[in-house]
Amino acid sequence: MSKLNICPKCSSTMERGFILEVSINEYSPNVWVEGPPESSFWNKTKIAGKQKRPVETHRCVECGFLESYATSEGEVA
Repeated sequence: MSKLNICPKCSSTMERGFILEVSINEYSPNVWVEGPPESSFWNKTKIAGKQKRPVETHRCVECGFLESYATSEGEVA
């Protein structure tokens, strides 16, 4: 079993999932964006030209501890 599948708090099994962003009539997984947040007039936060990665979250089946990773599976559009 890899280290990602073992809870660092209680040593139980971790299961893979994601944290859902909920907006008005829109559901999407979390995304990691490089650099500090910058204000944008149109979108509240500037993300154009910044690297974006999907976020994968693991949850311990025993204690509920969450641990998130910005995966390298490909850049988010």
